[in-house]
Amino acid sequence: VVLAVNKIDLVAYDRGVFDRIVADYAVFAASLGFEQITAIPVSGLNGDNVTAPSLNTPWYDGPTLLGHLEAVEVDEAVAAAPFRLPVQWVARPNLDFRGFAGMISAGEVRPGDRVRVLPSGRTSTVARVVTYDGDLALAGTGQSITLTLADEIDISRGDLIVADISPAEVADRFDTTLVWMDEAALQPGRPYALKIGARTVSARLAEPSARIDVNTGARAPARTLHLNEIGQVEIALDQPIGFDPYDANRDTGGFILIDRITNATAAAGMLRRPVRASGDLHWQAIDVTREARAGLMGQRPAVVWFTGLSGAGKSTIANLVEKKLHAQGRHTFLLDGDNVRHGLNKDLAFSDADREENIRRVTEVARLMADAGLVVLVSFISPFKADRAAARARMEPGEFIEVFVDAPLDVAEARDPKGLYRKARTGELANFTGVDSPYEAPEAAELRLDTSVLDAASAAEQVVTLLRARGVFATTGDSADYTI
Repeated sequence: VVLAVNKIDLVAYDRGVFDRIVADYAVFAASLGFEQITAIPVSGLNGDNVTAPSLNTPWYDGPTLLGHLEAVEVDEAVAAAPFRLPVQWVARPNLDFRGFAGMISAGEVRPGDRVRVLPSGRTSTVARVVTYDGDLALAGTGQSITLTLADEIDISRGDLIVADISPAEVADRFDTTLVWMDEAALQPGRPYALKIGARTVSARLAEPSARIDVNTGARAPARTLHLNEIGQVEIALDQPIGFDPYDANRDTGGFILIDRITNATAAAGMLRRPVRASGDLHWQAIDVTREARAGLMGQRPAVVWFTGLSGAGKSTIANLVEKKLHAQGRHTFLLDGDNVRHGLNKDLAFSDADREENIRRVTEVARLMADAGLVVLVSFISPFKADRAAARARMEPGEFIEVFVDAPLDVAEARDPKGLYRKARTGELANFTGVDSPYEAPEAAELRLDTSVLDAASAAEQVVTLLRARGVFATTGDSADYTI
């Protein structure tokens, strides 16, 4: 690290000021693991110690800024690391040549080396290392090359060719460090484009697990990140990628996030570790499909998600909807918030993090039930937009139906069927939605039911009517049509 202390001319080239700045920086950097820090007093205006030693700083006998940058020995760890080649281009000038071009980000390669392609995991042997000036017997870090392989395997732009004996990891969910660079704050649950090397994939961000103070390294709770803030954020991708942790390889572990609407760079980030070892998990092929299961029932899968304040009427309406559908011979299941917390989620409390996990688990259960062909009725307060958006994203397109059971807080509190508002107002119950924890109302729900003026039976009939209108149920004797 080079600490260039600029504008030294504005303090009359005072050595004491320089020494104090260097000492302060040393304290700050002590926990960052730098092997060496070279401090240089400079003046950009006058060129002091930039390209030549300055007569204005006779007390300084170290290198100039440019001289140090040209002579400093760089870390050779990347050059000695296992081979990595992000594929930037697939070259097919004719039917007899198929090469994979890119710049080596780590290690070296020679003809005869065994390599693996990620994320597919296919392996082959290097046949040639091709350059404009001819074939090479050996190529190393920083060289731009084109590889040809002994086998015809499918490789695309954005894939990662690695040493077979020391492959990179493959995952689709990561713990990351983000530096937020957009005027618009991070929106959990919103899709962004993640670009790593030459590959671009869709990514969804959870709420930050912590905001990191750049001056002290201290961590604090956070719901989002604003311009120039740094945070620890879990990111889920729509497909697995090959990668190395950023600490091992900055090229295969660094990425940017792009706002899909504005195309602006929203953040720069570092992949720290996979949340789960996706490379060790494999989907098992199942011959009986969700369409086949639903076809036997004469219906399409659907997830009807009832959200609203406690006391708004969610459970009552969902229960009536299920009774109506059951009477019609439809196949349903009702997931109720209180009931699920007696079993599956009995280990969760009511912090924001526990509420997020509560909804995540229920989302996965609802998805499995939809795969079974059922119409799933989910009745949860689910106060946060990001959690509901994440639930929608886990379902098949068109299968998630959000029903906002809307009752003003004073109406819901006046009902108070379980006495929860009373306990929250007296301090017996903490983090209660609507009192000391927020409820984020849907902005574009498929159906809004104002239960301050609508009785439960009428509300339930509106839900059933909506399901029919969306073609969830086939008419008698018809096979289900799965185009939604």
